[in-house]
Amino acid sequence: YYLLFVFPGCRVLAVELTSSNTKPVVQEFQSVELSCIIKSTVTRDPRIEWKKIRDGETSYVFFDNKMQGDFVTRAEILGQTSLVIKNTTRMDTATYRCEVAAPSDTKTIDEINIQLTVQVKPMTPRCTVPKAVPVGKTASLHCHENEGYPKSTYSWYRNSEPLSPDTKSNARFQNSSYTLNPTTGTLVFHAVHKGDTGRYSCIATNDAGFAKCEDQEMEVYDLNIGGIIGGVLVVLAVLVLITLGICCAYRRGYFANSKESGESYKTPAKPDGVNYIRTDDEGDFRHKSSFVI
Repeated sequence: YYLLFVFPGCRVLAVELTSSNTKPVVQEFQSVELSCIIKSTVTRDPRIEWKKIRDGETSYVFFDNKMQGDFVTRAEILGQTSLVIKNTTRMDTATYRCEVAAPSDTKTIDEINIQLTVQVKPMTPRCTVPKAVPVGKTASLHCHENEGYPKSTYSWYRNSEPLSPDTKSNARFQNSSYTLNPTTGTLVFHAVHKGDTGRYSCIATNDAGFAKCEDQEMEVYDLNIGGIIGGVLVVLAVLVLITLGICCAYRRGYFANSKESGESYKTPAKPDGVNYIRTDDEGDFRHKSSFVI
């Protein structure tokens, strides 16, 4: 549209932009219109540009009367200046700048920023629940997912009934000693009791939807003190018996090192109590044998 502001005695020649919605919100995979309206201009063919600003980086969306980048196949100009993005993704969340250059106007350039938010439903959260915990001990349950945008908040359920984040405000949970953090998804029982036994599940929720993990059973059991003491005593008794057996074996000589018999290949062993005396005949025999060839 080409509008001209006319006041008594003067003519205003200025390009001016407006928008019907500067902060549109859309769910992922849906279409969205980024509204940019020329409120006034006398330039018959103004130049239109769209830019995307994300994480401090600026890129072209529409330039030189053509779509740019990945917007070629999924975006178009509506009317004269508005931008329609089809099949939005989480990466489309950004600030979009509509710029109009009107050379015939006194104010030749105007721009307007559109902040687009693409919401993403949470994925099924990953839940961690201990299977069995002894009475009086600490138990930590965890629930988290990384896909949802905005970030998810978390709620825990026991046997399909919601656990109150504030145990003091709900009479049903005043006997429970747990802390529930909706931001991190952590549920901590500081001292579990038998009533905490049950099926636990967690739901991740944001503005785009919610997702739930499967129920997981947590059992709270009593410690068998008598059985533990009995087991320790049995172990001690076995150790005592083993020690006594080893001592008896040493006393009976089962572990003594066997001594050499005293026998030698060179010198025959002498029977106890026998002394050998060399006779003259034995000496003469040895002397004579040394001359035998």
